[in-house]
Amino acid sequence: MTTLVRWEPFRELASFQTEMSRLMNGLLDSPGRATQTWVPPLDVWEAPSEVVYAFDLPGIPEDRISIEVKDDTLTLSAERERSEETSEEGFYRYERRYGSFARAVGLPQGVDQDEISAHYENGVLEIRVPKPDEQKPKRITLTKTVEA
Repeated sequence: MTTLVRWEPFRELASFQTEMSRLMNGLLDSPGRATQTWVPPLDVWEAPSEVVYAFDLPGIPEDRISIEVKDDTLTLSAERERSEETSEEGFYRYERRYGSFARAVGLPQGVDQDEISAHYENGVLEIRVPKPDEQKPKRITLTKTVEA
């Protein structure tokens, strides 16, 4: 029996970008740089007129989030601080990640950077990127060469 699975290119792209982010973060760590301890999860989906990137950033104030676009790459960076607590029992379990991160994702070619919008609510950052107009092929006419 064979099972058909629908291919979803944006899901594949998001998975690839996540793995590349983790790989690059490990390569870029150096003794003079604080180690990046976490990368926020990302959902990417396609709507009729836009591509939406949603990052989970709970506990990060809006003023600590930076979003930049350069050369068809969107880069998100932020920092989440750990609150210092003490306990008489002396035992805590820390599973949430803290520290700074930077995550880059590719954008479709030809995106109008001025039309990108971002909205942050309840710890979720949504970045909406309008799809670029489909480029039509340009026909080049061939001129005849006159031989002497």
